[in-house]
Amino acid sequence: MRPSRLILFVVLALLGPTSVLAQSAPDALPPGLDDYLAQVMEAFEVPGVSLAIVKDGKPILTKGYGVRRLGDKTPVDARTLFGIASNTKAFTATAIGLLVEEGKLEWDAPVRRYLPWFQLSDPYVTRELTVRDLLVHRSGLGLGAGDLLWWPPSTYNRKEIARRLQYIPLTTSFRSAYAYDNVLYLIAGELIEEVSGLTWEEFVASRILQPLGMTGSNVRHAEASGGGNIGTPHARVEGVVRPVKPFASDNTNPAGGINASAVDMAKWLIVQLDSGRVAKDKRLFSRFTTHQLWAMVTPIPIRNQPPELAALRSNFEGYALGFRVHDYRGRKIVTHTGGLPGYVSKVTMVPDLKLGISVLTNQESGSAFQAITYRILDHYLGAPPTDWLAGYRAVSARSDFMIKAAEQRAASARDSTSRPSLPLAGYTGTFTDPWYGDVKISQQDGKLVIRFGHTPSLVGDLVHYQYDTFVARWWDRELRADAYVTFALKPDGSIDQVKMLPASPAVDFSFDFQDLLLSPAGR
Repeated sequence: MRPSRLILFVVLALLGPTSVLAQSAPDALPPGLDDYLAQVMEAFEVPGVSLAIVKDGKPILTKGYGVRRLGDKTPVDARTLFGIASNTKAFTATAIGLLVEEGKLEWDAPVRRYLPWFQLSDPYVTRELTVRDLLVHRSGLGLGAGDLLWWPPSTYNRKEIARRLQYIPLTTSFRSAYAYDNVLYLIAGELIEEVSGLTWEEFVASRILQPLGMTGSNVRHAEASGGGNIGTPHARVEGVVRPVKPFASDNTNPAGGINASAVDMAKWLIVQLDSGRVAKDKRLFSRFTTHQLWAMVTPIPIRNQPPELAALRSNFEGYALGFRVHDYRGRKIVTHTGGLPGYVSKVTMVPDLKLGISVLTNQESGSAFQAITYRILDHYLGAPPTDWLAGYRAVSARSDFMIKAAEQRAASARDSTSRPSLPLAGYTGTFTDPWYGDVKISQQDGKLVIRFGHTPSLVGDLVHYQYDTFVARWWDRELRADAYVTFALKPDGSIDQVKMLPASPAVDFSFDFQDLLLSPAGR
């Protein structure tokens, strides 16, 4: 059973933070930081946090807070590993920067110069897409397009996923809009292997982690399941925060596969902030590469901030190479976030101050890592006090309310008296999508069951919703991704096509069900 919030708070207070590095400048830390971390973790039900702060080329703090797993008193320490998810993208971009410096790649050369088989659905985009374009989310692919090829873990291997991209329609014109994707980082991984002769995993481990002394880190999603000093992922499943299975597929390691600790993230931040310098006379990469990594390429529209977070209003925001960039209180910020089942994180750098912050957590609360990050940022910026905990608590509560309201509106609009047009057997068969592949619908024990042919965990009951729409209720409730399944009929009553949509705004965007267009196989 999940402990109550009060019990969790007491456990955190008793355990306290642990550290393997002495605080070289304790007076530089925000006052009351440890107590503040405990309050944030209690408020957002986060079992464990890994925190690193670096300043002027030195680690100021590398600590673990809380516990690795609910119900177990083993504490998080400064060497406890967490999945950093999409914060891995900056490592992939840096790896490409190393190959550019060696003359093996060019930032603005077409991808097809190095991968002649590479193909997207538009011939012009296929021809013109550059190495830089792989990293900046402006290809024309929609948000999370193609993620169902690997999320949840699929039977496709990395090269099969790469070759299937040619069947995914583009949703905008080339380089006209920002839409976050993961699959093109998979292509970046293939590119690194092609020109270096090393897999992405081998290259990043040997050319980045080892030179930086990030000896505790690893480069594979699958290693989150290997035991040892690693934080167990947690998530809210049907209203209760509990441990969940780690994401275990290595297909998209280039987009999110690294597991790291506070100690190792401090080393990464120090080298990034010192323009690639590892030691006085040794560099991992040049100042030119730093400029490339941090220079905005794809503008991102400025978002309106809720009143509780008015201080976050920015003047510019965009995507660079594996990093986002924006301004905060007059300073340029280089940052990224990451999210996997049970892990979310944020990395933040203020180049002008040589300040870096890494917040890794083992629960899916973006509000927690934001409240921690901005409390620390404001301290070093000398900013007026802002109650970030209260602000993010209010915003989080409002978001939860809006999701529930949307779900309730959908439920109240449902015509519960409607009936399917066909007997259940009429909806069975194998249906295929050009980029995903086969989805099978069968009848079992008088019910419809849907199975994705290449995704073992995507199997569930089809429950009638209204008319010819059903809801896929996945047997694995950790997915939190129920989906509408709507059948369109031909005049003779046979199935013409099947479309899907997430059944709640809370469904992760990587479940890109809306991009599927299923037709009867063999048609």
